[in-house]
Amino acid sequence: MQLNIAGMRCESCAQHIKAALESVPGVQAALVSYTTGRARLTVAAGTRPHELIAAVDALGYRAALADGPEALPPSDGAHDRVRECVRGKGEIEHGGDSLHIAVIGSGGAAMAAALKAAEQGARVTLIERGTIGGTCVNIGCVPSKIMIRAAHIAHLRAASPFDEGITAAPPAIRRERLLAQQQGRVEELRHAKYESILAGIAAITVLRGDARFTDAHHLAVRRSAGGEQAVRFDQCLVATGATPAVPAIAGLKDTPYWTSTEALASEGIPARLAVIGSSVVAVELAQAFARLGSRVSILARRTLLLREDPAIGEAVTAAFREEGIEVLEHSQARAIAYRNGEFVLTMAQGELRADRLLIAAGRSPNTQTLNLEAAGITVNERGAIVVDERLSTSAPHVFAAGDCTDQPRFVYVAAAAGTRAAVNMMGGEARLDLATMPAVIFTDPQVATVGLSEALAHARGIQTDSRILTLDNVPRALANFDIRGFIKLVMEEGSRRLIGVQAVAAQAGELIQSAALAIHARMTVEELGDQLFPYLTMVEGLKLAAQAFRKDLRQLSCCAA
Repeated sequence: MQLNIAGMRCESCAQHIKAALESVPGVQAALVSYTTGRARLTVAAGTRPHELIAAVDALGYRAALADGPEALPPSDGAHDRVRECVRGKGEIEHGGDSLHIAVIGSGGAAMAAALKAAEQGARVTLIERGTIGGTCVNIGCVPSKIMIRAAHIAHLRAASPFDEGITAAPPAIRRERLLAQQQGRVEELRHAKYESILAGIAAITVLRGDARFTDAHHLAVRRSAGGEQAVRFDQCLVATGATPAVPAIAGLKDTPYWTSTEALASEGIPARLAVIGSSVVAVELAQAFARLGSRVSILARRTLLLREDPAIGEAVTAAFREEGIEVLEHSQARAIAYRNGEFVLTMAQGELRADRLLIAAGRSPNTQTLNLEAAGITVNERGAIVVDERLSTSAPHVFAAGDCTDQPRFVYVAAAAGTRAAVNMMGGEARLDLATMPAVIFTDPQVATVGLSEALAHARGIQTDSRILTLDNVPRALANFDIRGFIKLVMEEGSRRLIGVQAVAAQAGELIQSAALAIHARMTVEELGDQLFPYLTMVEGLKLAAQAFRKDLRQLSCCAA
């Protein structure tokens, strides 16, 4: 059997390919010629050409049968099996003139970096110790938003502002079917957006295992299949993400508590759920479980969403309490026990009992096992990798992106950072600008922010003026019979430029990007107020809030310009 092989640059390339081919079961001998670009193989009967082609592909070259059309990677898993077989021994390093980039992780930042680097001509080794796809698609954004949407539908079927004219009835919740639907979509997206893409790019090699630095240019990978693999890199991206943090509460570790991972995969809806935490994950999942049938109590050390404008936490707390969610402000669990199938939380105010306990008290960067000090990589007090606008670390050839860094923990920030890091690793110049980064919390009403709050602006010495528009001034909210929340605009005194927007509204996430673009364009509030916005949309609230700096909205007709 003969193969045509493209991409060899020297005799060393031919020797690497020869070793790879001879490691494939059924290959008795391989003669590989760099000068002719051909491999001649002696093989046993039944040896599959696809496996030979996959072995060459795993090294970053391209192969095809000499007497047939170019073959595609097999669809039955042989491609991945051969890749693992080929990587069993020796050191992975760059060959020829191609830059070799190691990427640790396979989530949003890692994928964006790997794809951009491969697109620009690098050979990439992507190292993943767990499930391909990272947090967002597997145990974060995707499953949580599916669950939140299902809970929203359940809530509307049980109660809505139109119940006087539309009969409502509490729905039956079949959690096992909802979970199957949720996980089916997760697996579909993981395969379509991660696994199949990686399998189809010859320049990217996937190595399964746990990586750690041995020096500034080498990694040691403890392979999932056994053994250890050395990887030499020219440039490296660390994108290992983060995991739920567990607070030091007496007795907690001896209980079967949930983190968001277990909560999203739970097979049932508990009758009573206690939630420790007050930020994004805590409030999103607390409301979702409440709408699916749990009696929820949420313990906030101070108030809900403390890091946001105070009006945001107040609005969300009011909405939660209206739905029957117990919000315990300025509350901490001093001790936790699990007895007779229930959790007992001891607080200064007394005891709280629940069937399940969700710990949603933040996330910790996955950096502890990387041996970062061997490469000279600096972390902050939380263990997060410190990066600059170029995503550079303190080590000259190592970059970092995503939740393992000191950057905001959003998947779109991670992906943008990964792409820019790849450009910089390839010798380009790209920076990550977070000045107009929008953020959304998927409660109902939603929370959306961009730019500076008044408190942040004042901390930077910026004088401000602001307006808060309650939603009874927004025609769409009135038509929806849902006036919960507000839209707040913050402008810089003097220049009158818009510098920040905070919103709590049923569709706040859909309007915040318009605010981000206005801030990016350095628009004044008057310029924003003069724009044309479609009538009976929530985003029109931005226009109305801008007009409120100069006009009394009570004196305007419903669609006055």
